[in-house]
This record gives sequence, structure tokens and C-alpha cells, in this order.
Amino acid sequence: MQGLAIYGVAALAEIAGCFGLWSVVRLGKSAWWLVPATLSLVLFAWVLTQVQLEFAGRAYAAYGGVYIAASLAWLWVVEGVRPDRFDLIGASLCLAGAALILFAPRSI
Repeated sequence: MQGLAIYGVAALAEIAGCFGLWSVVRLGKSAWWLVPATLSLVLFAWVLTQVQLEFAGRAYAAYGGVYIAASLAWLWVVEGVRPDRFDLIGASLCLAGAALILFAPRSI
């Protein structure tokens, strides 16, 4: 479960950092938004290294599913747009894939 919490924090940090750049480029916000955005992206990268998996590629692949679900939560909570059924179905498929990557029994 600790890995899922790490993925959640990483997703929030990555989305917040990317949204900071989005806000400057697309919404005309002050360039000062890039300071916390950059710090947030650095936090994201560091937090993701804390996942206890043997291979980085597997950690990143599983994170992708969590990122997609977190992005839709951001869409709803921050941007005020409720995800539709296709968003929810797609996120569910991605989370199922992430769970398979994380929890599949493996022989090393």
C-alpha cells in the first residue's frame, strides 16, 4: 500500500507542476508560476524514486495508470469538469493494467 501512496503523491506533484506551465503558456499567468511548477516537478521525480521496485521501467509503467486516474481527479476537482463515462472506463482499464504490473507474481 505504501507504493500506491507514493504514486499518489508523485501524480499530484507532476500534475501540479505541469499545470503551472500550462497556466503560464495557455492561461496567461505570471512567469512566477514556473517557480513552484519546477519545484513540484523536481519533487515528483524524487518521490517516484522511492517506489520499492527492482526495475525503474516497471515502476514508471505502473505509475502511468495512477497518473491517468489522478489527472481525471484533477480535471474534476481543480478544473471543475466532471469526467464522463469514457474517462472513467479508460481510467479503470489503466488502473487494472497498473495493478497487474505491480502485483503479478513473478519469478526472478
